Amino acid sequence: MNEAEIKALVAEVLGGIAPEADLGTLGDDEDMRLALDLDSMDFLNMVVGLHERTGVDVPEADYPKLFTLAGIVEYFQ
Repeated sequence: MNEAEIKALVAEVLGGIAPEADLGTLGDDEDMRLALDLDSMDFLNMVVGLHERTGVDVPEADYPKLFTLAGIVEYFQ
């Protein structure tokens, strides 16, 4: 997947978890948990959703790599 596809996937997954979250206001290196007011369950549901849609296993030790949009793009490329 390319960067645009990954960002679209993140937006789609987050749309089902936190519909009020607007990725358009989020900087690539900004901590999305803070910027989008995601609690720990929202974040976990996002990781699970990304795993279900991509088939990529994300061990708990790698969760910090997914705190930013840039980190998610790098991880799933």
